[in-house]
Amino acid sequence: MNAALGQAANRPAARPPVAAPQAPPAWPAEPPAAPDRLSLIRSRGELAICIWPDYFAISYRNPRNSELEGLDIDMARALANRLLVQPRFIETNFAEFMDKIEAGACDIAMMGVGISAARQQRVAFSKPYMTSAVHAVTTRESNRITRWEDIDAVGTVVAVAAGTLMEPLMRRSLKAAELLVVRPPRTRESEVQAGRADVFMSDFAYTRRMVSVHDWARVIEPPDRFGEALYAYAVPRGDAPWLAEVNGFLTIAKVDGTLARAGARHGLSAALVY
Repeated sequence: MNAALGQAANRPAARPPVAAPQAPPAWPAEPPAAPDRLSLIRSRGELAICIWPDYFAISYRNPRNSELEGLDIDMARALANRLLVQPRFIETNFAEFMDKIEAGACDIAMMGVGISAARQQRVAFSKPYMTSAVHAVTTRESNRITRWEDIDAVGTVVAVAAGTLMEPLMRRSLKAAELLVVRPPRTRESEVQAGRADVFMSDFAYTRRMVSVHDWARVIEPPDRFGEALYAYAVPRGDAPWLAEVNGFLTIAKVDGTLARAGARHGLSAALVY
């Protein structure tokens, strides 16, 4: 008995049970790979291009013949030709084009899209190809707006198109005038002609064409390149090969004269960026 007790006393104490090793923490799931849009474009044989068909000299549907014309129409056709596919134009506006890009309805927006920090949260931009300050358009008969300084005055109504760069710019800039944000199917020019607005704000391309098409329109030049912005093509975020392809197209178009010829054809040579 004592021997047995002594043997038991000399035995090592039982070890506490060892807890099972915990599973390593789960890492966040890898984000889904961006679709290979370039391969998709080539496989379906067409390039889906978002345009705003009311953008004079950029992406304009001419009411006389219903044909599309403008700098970015020419450039879109040149890009499709480079890819050996057909262009398919999808009509939209500046309030909705990013929705269409995110939904995959458009491969690219070629409609004079101004680069802004807010837009960069939703789309990726190519290298710039054009620049413009903000101009004002009023009527030739207007006594209220005769110079730039008359715009921001009590009682003046300033129209901008919803979703354009002019909307946040004028919200920040106007101190006394009232801002009118115009949404389709209404237009800025119809608001001015109807007397609901005194002036509307747009860019070099749109206002140059306004005075060539409408005899009632008068353009007021801005001081100090007011609201100047760079313009580029917008593509879905997260698709580096497709963005590189678009940038490669622009690089060549600037060197071989494609961009210069399109700009000259539509009166926009002074606005081009090389």
